[in-house]
Amino acid sequence: MVYKKFRIQIFLRVILLVVTLLLIFLFHDESTYFISTIILIILFVAQVVFLIRYAEQTNRKLARFFESIRYSDFMGTFSDGEHGKSFEALNLQMNQVIEAFKKTKIEKEENFNYLLTVIQHVSIGVLVFRLDGKVDVYNNAVKRLLKLKHLRNIDELKRNYKDLAIALQEMKAGDKKLVKLYVDNELLQLSIHATEFLMHGEKYLLVSLQDIHPELEQKEVESWQMLIRVLTHEIMNSITPISSLASTVQDIVSQYCERDFAQNEDEKEDMQNVTSALATIEKRSKGLLNFVDLYRNLTRIPKPNFRYFSVQELFQRQLDLLQSKLDEKQVRVVSRIFPSDLKLLADPDLIDQVMLNLLLNAIDAVKDQEEGMITIVASVNLNNRTVIEVTDNGTGINHDVMDKIFMPFFTSKENGSGIGLSLSRQIMQMHKGSISVRSKYGKGSTFLLVF
Repeated sequence: MVYKKFRIQIFLRVILLVVTLLLIFLFHDESTYFISTIILIILFVAQVVFLIRYAEQTNRKLARFFESIRYSDFMGTFSDGEHGKSFEALNLQMNQVIEAFKKTKIEKEENFNYLLTVIQHVSIGVLVFRLDGKVDVYNNAVKRLLKLKHLRNIDELKRNYKDLAIALQEMKAGDKKLVKLYVDNELLQLSIHATEFLMHGEKYLLVSLQDIHPELEQKEVESWQMLIRVLTHEIMNSITPISSLASTVQDIVSQYCERDFAQNEDEKEDMQNVTSALATIEKRSKGLLNFVDLYRNLTRIPKPNFRYFSVQELFQRQLDLLQSKLDEKQVRVVSRIFPSDLKLLADPDLIDQVMLNLLLNAIDAVKDQEEGMITIVASVNLNNRTVIEVTDNGTGINHDVMDKIFMPFFTSKENGSGIGLSLSRQIMQMHKGSISVRSKYGKGSTFLLVF
């Protein structure tokens, strides 16, 4: 018979122990019952052991319960319908606690996955590492910015980005830094913000990395435009009357010299010198006016007239225009378009100007190469944006000047004006696009137009 109540089980076991003990006392003086006494003693010890084990099952259950909590193993349940209502209540409470811990664990995992998804989705690089340099979390934006597959320790950055690694290791809570570095020969200007937090008794540093090079370019263009407007306005206002007065005085002097006044040789020579000086002033003034008017073009770019046109037509127009120059310099041009019927929504006249500037620069870059080659590739990137790449196998651009080549008036050519690339950058910004460069000195350059 299986007894359903824990108390009855204990009561019967105790009664059985008492009976066994009484029989032992009755038989222990009788030699004829020696074997029976031994058996009764063994039975008594066994009953005591079984009673203790039976009574301690609650402790074992509690131990298993706490072990489940310790190791976060919430798969099991506690059920025992043989020992009465008190045990049913204990099992119920333990199961409810297990269920509460299980729910809390699931919520923590969901919150962690949610946070991890958000971190991976944001376009700003997020990097979390300990003060000893061990990296705990980094998102896809960090991989994309730094062209990394794995990052376990900040020291690993020293191989390719020593300045960045040093900056990160030196950062404290609340610090903000601007770090310039080259990734695949492309200039990045990273804005770095740091905050510190404590977890499990250990300090962590959370750092955000954002490439603000496009924003800095935009502000730089606006600043240059404003400066050029002011300078050209003031210079034009000053030089125009000088040129006009020089021309007027030159006419007066010429009329005076044509009259039949008695003049000695010295006076004639002086008048000739004055006339020559006035002519020089007028000529130089007009030259300065033309020079200033040329740079005013940087602030007078017409608004784009957007329409769809074929990229193939764009490339062909430039090649037709530059064919004689390409033949003269013996430069080979290879163009590829993916897909072949790719179209562009832009102002064809303005984009023609940008492509012309890039191709002229590429021709100049490969002029000293035995086999000069320019490659033009148009395609659609993963963000569904059209990208045009102009690559040459020329001398490349020194890293020291790579961040200056888009500045107005800056040029590395002997006869350059410093306008072409600056004008191209403004045109691309007016198209809500960008222009950038990747270059390694001595191994050529690639200019990228992203629309």
